[in-house]
Amino acid sequence: MPFYAAVPAAVASGCGMGAVVKGGRRWLGRGGFAGFADFVVLLARIGAGVSFAVLIAAVLIQVAGRAVGNSPVWTEELTRFALLYMVAFGAGLAFRCGDLVNVDMFGESLGGVWAGRLRLFAAVVTAGLALYLLPHAWKYVAIGKLQSAPALGVRMDFIHFTVFLMLGVLALFGGLRAFGGEVGGEGGGGKE
Repeated sequence: MPFYAAVPAAVASGCGMGAVVKGGRRWLGRGGFAGFADFVVLLARIGAGVSFAVLIAAVLIQVAGRAVGNSPVWTEELTRFALLYMVAFGAGLAFRCGDLVNVDMFGESLGGVWAGRLRLFAAVVTAGLALYLLPHAWKYVAIGKLQSAPALGVRMDFIHFTVFLMLGVLALFGGLRAFGGEVGGEGGGGKE
């Protein structure tokens, strides 16, 4: 599954939501690390969902505008920006489900303990790489202060922030997957 298809699939399928509402309890009913992980999943789902709703609204306005002969120029730009935010929020959910980067042919052939160790290694490496790239992504965000989007007039640092957000979300979900005990269980590499 291509990356751009894995994110909406992870958000829409409910992947990562098993811990948010489980046994009739909401995420507030769980304390400590589990409650924090549930809250992060909830925030990522809300961010991806709102971004997807904005994307749908912009596309509908564009299609309706084309039907009457005059489509607003800003809708194409807003669609791109909403897609960037949807991917930034949804990348962690897709990673948590194993839909973002998942090479089943090798990992699952190992079986049992070794498959779990490989998922743990992948989670640690993903989180480490994302953490390493965060300062560099912030420099990219800072460059956007000097630019603005032509149609919407939005400062581009708000749009460039999606790169920083995606890396932060991947680092956070990689850490949750590696150190939160989610490597072999729910949301830890297989489908829920």
